[in-house]
Amino acid sequence: MSAMRTVIQRLRTRTTAFLHDLVMIPAAWLAAFYLQIDFQPISWRELSYVLAGLVLVVPVQAILFWYYGLYRGVWRFASLPDMIRIVKAVGIGTLVLMATVALLPPMQGVPRAVPILYGVLLVALVGGPRFLYRWFKDHHFRLEAGPRVLIVGAGRAGEMLVRELLRTHEGNYQPVAFVDDDLRKRGKELHGIRVLGPIHRIPELVRELWIDLIMLAVPSANTQQMRRIVEVCERAGVPFRSVPRLEDLITGRGAIQQLREIAIEDLLGREPVDLDWQGIRSGLSGRVILVTGAGGSIGSELCRQLARFGARSLVLIENSEYNLYRIEMELRRDYPDVGVHAHLCDIRDPVAVDRVMSRHRPQVVFHAAAFKHVPMLEGQLREAVSNNVLGTRIVAEAADRCGAHEFVLISTDKAVNPVNVMGATKRAAELFCQNFDRRSATRFITVRFGNVLGSAGSVVPLFRQQIEAGGPVTVTHPEILRYFMTISEACQLIMQASVIGKGGEIYVLDMGEPVKIRYLAEQMIRLAGKEPGKDIEIVYTGLRPGEKLYEELFHEKERLTGTGFNKILLSASRECDWSELSTRLDELERAARAYDEERLLRGLCMLVPEFEVQTAVPGPAPARVVALESGRRRADT
Repeated sequence: MSAMRTVIQRLRTRTTAFLHDLVMIPAAWLAAFYLQIDFQPISWRELSYVLAGLVLVVPVQAILFWYYGLYRGVWRFASLPDMIRIVKAVGIGTLVLMATVALLPPMQGVPRAVPILYGVLLVALVGGPRFLYRWFKDHHFRLEAGPRVLIVGAGRAGEMLVRELLRTHEGNYQPVAFVDDDLRKRGKELHGIRVLGPIHRIPELVRELWIDLIMLAVPSANTQQMRRIVEVCERAGVPFRSVPRLEDLITGRGAIQQLREIAIEDLLGREPVDLDWQGIRSGLSGRVILVTGAGGSIGSELCRQLARFGARSLVLIENSEYNLYRIEMELRRDYPDVGVHAHLCDIRDPVAVDRVMSRHRPQVVFHAAAFKHVPMLEGQLREAVSNNVLGTRIVAEAADRCGAHEFVLISTDKAVNPVNVMGATKRAAELFCQNFDRRSATRFITVRFGNVLGSAGSVVPLFRQQIEAGGPVTVTHPEILRYFMTISEACQLIMQASVIGKGGEIYVLDMGEPVKIRYLAEQMIRLAGKEPGKDIEIVYTGLRPGEKLYEELFHEKERLTGTGFNKILLSASRECDWSELSTRLDELERAARAYDEERLLRGLCMLVPEFEVQTAVPGPAPARVVALESGRRRADT
C-alpha cells in the first residue's frame, strides 16, 4: 500500500511539473511577441502568426522537454544538470522555430527576433520556478527558527554537511556561515552560505551572528589542528559538535550528518600510522587465532579487528565470566561467519591452557592477558608474578607445543627501567619470549606501547566519572607525563607486528610527544562544558606507589632501527643465558607456591636488574633492601 502511495505521489509530482511547463510554452511565445512590438495592441494578422506558431511550438517543445528528461528530477533538488537539460531542450526548440519561420509560408510573417526572445523567456519561465522552489526549501523560511549554526571547514565535508542540513531539516538547523583558514575560500559561497573568515574569528562571529551551535566539518584534521580549533571554540562559549572521523566516513561506520561530541581521543590521538593493510589481511585472514585476555579492553578490540580482517576462527581465553560472555555474544552477532570458541580459563592453569591449545591448534596467539593496575600490584607481588611472568611462560610453552606459527606478547612502556611491580613483571615476560624464540619453531614477537585511552582502569574513565559526580578530579602530580594512543591503533600495531615479525623482536611505536595528565584533566572538564578550577576542582594527590613522572619506550641499551613503517621502530633484543633464565623462572615458581614474597622480590630483581624497588613492595623495609641488593649483585655477576 505504501509502495502504491509512493508511485501515485511521483506521478502526481511529474504531472504537475509537466503541466507547469506546458503552460509556460505559450506564455513565453506570447511574451516574446509583445516584447517585439513594445507591448502595443496586437493586430489580427499578427494574432494569426501567434496562433500558427503555437500549433507548432507547444507539441514540439513538450516532446523535447520529455525527451531530455526534465521530469526525471525533483524540483526540491533542482541543480545544474537540470538547468543544462532545460537549456538543451529549449535550444533545440528555438532552432526548430527559426528554421520554420524561414521555410514555412504561414510563419514567414513572424519577426526574426521572436524565436530568440522566446528561447530566453522559456528558459527563465521553466528553470526559474524550479530553482526558486529549491531556494525556498533550502532556506526553510519558517515561523519557528532553529539553532543558528556556524560551520568550521568549507571543504568537501563542509559542503556535504550544509547540503544535508538544508535538505533534511534534521534538528531544524539554520546554517549561517562558514569559517576556513584557506585564503582561496574567503568570500565564496557554498549553497548560499558564505565563508566569512579564518578560524580565529569564531568567537567574534558567534557574537555578531547570534550563533547557537558550532559544527566542525574537518574530519581529516590532525591532532594539533583539532586542539587549536577546540580551544578557539571553547572561547566562543557555545556548544560545538563534530562530524565523524575520516576513517569512520571511509569505512561507512559514520555518516556526515551524524554529529558527535568532541572526544578526548580527538585531542590526544596521534597521526595515523601508515600500515600495510593488505599484508595484515593476507597474513591473518583464514587463520585460527587465539587471544588471551579476550574480554579486556585490548583483547576485545583485537578480537573485533581480527574478525573484521577475516580470521577463520577465534579462540577466546578469559578468566572473567562476564567479560567472556559479552565479547562472545558481540562476535557471534556481528561476525556470524567467524567461528568463535569461548573458554573460561586462567592462564596460570597449565592443564587448562594445554587443553585449549591442543584442541584448537591455533596458528597465531595474541597474549593480551595481564594484571596491569600499577598501584594495586605494588601490594600484590605474588599475583603479579604468577600471572604476568609465569602465566606468560605457560601460554608460550603451550603455543610452542601445539605448533603455533606466531606468538605476540603485548607489553608496556612501563617495562623500560621499571620502578613498579607491574613493569618489572612485564619486562621479565619480554625477556622470556625474546630468548625462547631462539629455541622454538614459533616466532615470538613483542609489541610495546604506552597508555591506551579509555581502557579499563585507565585515567580517562576515572576522570569522566569524577566530572559526572561534580568533582574534584584527582591528578597525582602537576608535571606527570604519559604517552597515549587509542585502543584501535594499539590493536592495529599488534596485528602489523604479527605479520612482519621474524621472531625475537620488540616493536615500539613512536608515540610522539607525551601529554601532561593535568592537560588531559583540564580538557576533559572543558569538553564536559565546565571550567577547570571554577566548576570542577583539580586536586593533586601526590605520586602513587610505583609511579614515576615520565615513562620511556625503550632502554638505553636497546638499539633502535626502522621497520619500513612510519612511526614503528624495532628495538634489538638483549640476549641472556637460557639455562640461568630458566633456573630463575623455576625459582620464582617455587617461591610463588610457597607464598614467599621475599624470595619472589629477590628473584624478580635478579631477572630484571634495572628494577628500582619502591617502598610499597610487600615485606619489611630491611628485607626489601636486602632483596634488591642481593638481586643486583647476583645479576652483575
